[in-house]
Amino acid sequence: MRTARTPGQLRAEVLIVLGVSLGQSAVYSLLALIDKLTQRQALSAQTTTMNSSVTPDRPWLDLSYQLVNIAFPLVPVVLAFYLLSLDRSVGSARSGPASGLGTGFLPRTSRPWRLIGFDLRRPLPDLVAGLLIAVGIGIPGLGLYLGARALGLNTTVAASALTDHWWTVPVLVLAAAENAVLEETIMLGFLFTRFRQLGWRIGVIIAVSATIRGSYHLYQGFGGFVGNLIMGVIFGFLYTRFRRVMPMVVTHTLLDVTAFVGYALVAPYVSWL
Repeated sequence: MRTARTPGQLRAEVLIVLGVSLGQSAVYSLLALIDKLTQRQALSAQTTTMNSSVTPDRPWLDLSYQLVNIAFPLVPVVLAFYLLSLDRSVGSARSGPASGLGTGFLPRTSRPWRLIGFDLRRPLPDLVAGLLIAVGIGIPGLGLYLGARALGLNTTVAASALTDHWWTVPVLVLAAAENAVLEETIMLGFLFTRFRQLGWRIGVIIAVSATIRGSYHLYQGFGGFVGNLIMGVIFGFLYTRFRRVMPMVVTHTLLDVTAFVGYALVAPYVSWL
């Protein structure tokens, strides 16, 4: 028989999930920023490279590395779902009308991914909402990145450094989807559920989640932190309304596909990226 999680267990679960995923990334990202700030080169003169080839001279092995690097970061998502499935208290109470999220604001189900709306039950509304949010965030986000770089507060981000093979674009799309699934299921679905069960106010939950989100992008510079902090606040607010992570997963995937694939296709021909 399932038993309700104690506050100590809930806090331990949050620390464990963050410790093996995005919390760990935040610590490494902070160290990366310190490294960049203590270099002789100015921050704006440095380049942050993403999606790099590991063995460019052996495409088959490079592809294997890329696929493994996409698959293993998703293990914490499985862990989060497993922990949610153990919790009897999730779904045991109705939503609070004032906050939009009650202590047990999610429906009881044996499928933990449904607890946070990570499913295909509403494909068209999720797709449309995700597309609209992506348009609303993407253009100002690009402006913020260019402005932060011009002010010397951000590195130049090379969103793709994969060698050109038949699998390059599919791998970049998979990497974008992996980022979206990992970040939104944990930063929204899992953390919002656990923090609300601990009695935190919605405003505090949104602020903490957004700050963590910004922190694991510090490796890009201060612009990366601020941009993702703002996105985290928007996503958090929308999650309290939708009670589904899928619209944000769609948004995040579209933004990263545009950044990764767009950079790979356009960067050789322009100088401002």
